[in-house]
Amino acid sequence: MADSTRPDGRPLESELFPSAGAHRWVSGGTSAVHTHDEGHLVYAARGVISVHTDHGTSIVPANRVAWTPAHATHHHRAHGETDMRIVFLTAGLARRIPDRPAVFLASGLAREVLLALTSRQLDTGARRRLEHVLVGELHEAAEQPLQLPEPRDDRLRTIAKLLHENPADNTPLAELGRAAGAGARTLSRLLRDELGMTFYEWRTQLRIYHALVLLAAGHDTTYVAHACGWANPSGFIAAFAAIVGTTPGRHRAEQS
Repeated sequence: MADSTRPDGRPLESELFPSAGAHRWVSGGTSAVHTHDEGHLVYAARGVISVHTDHGTSIVPANRVAWTPAHATHHHRAHGETDMRIVFLTAGLARRIPDRPAVFLASGLAREVLLALTSRQLDTGARRRLEHVLVGELHEAAEQPLQLPEPRDDRLRTIAKLLHENPADNTPLAELGRAAGAGARTLSRLLRDELGMTFYEWRTQLRIYHALVLLAAGHDTTYVAHACGWANPSGFIAAFAAIVGTTPGRHRAEQS
């Protein structure tokens, strides 16, 4: 992460350990596009990290851990004042984790191990034992993706751009399709074939992505609900909890 910089170009505050590191970023801090010879795990002890790869964007709040395999092209972006922890894994340990980008639910034990590996000097034996514990926890954990897949079709990209610019847009798919030059049936098929989602599921994922960014910036639940297209906070809270696994209020408390 030596190539990472603040938005104004100044170096980030970093602390490095064997096979691990802690990087504290200002909101909006973004790493350069890069690769690593070893796969790595990313955890946000504070704030929210988005991990951008060729597979799409993975969102990493405090109850998730993101995995990026060796040699995968990627970059990170911080949302809110962010304390990002990163742990590199040897090829032997990485074999127990998928060979593609993935996001896992972080157990309490996994989080404590991640913090231990990225907050103090450890002798080689202790570090190896903790790495095995961590990989064992993730091997048993269900994948809990908070992923916003990137469409390849230009028509879907046009609609994605419109919704990113205004996540509160409730325009039906058929009407959005006029701007993209395709009908609702064609777009629904493309969404299913490319992303494995319905339009409703995709737009909800996109809105939750923006909600996490806005919450990290300090906005309250009511503001975020309306900004992301929900008519009332209760509907937003239900959708957020279904995808993230906790309420917006609890999520904000975990980031503080």
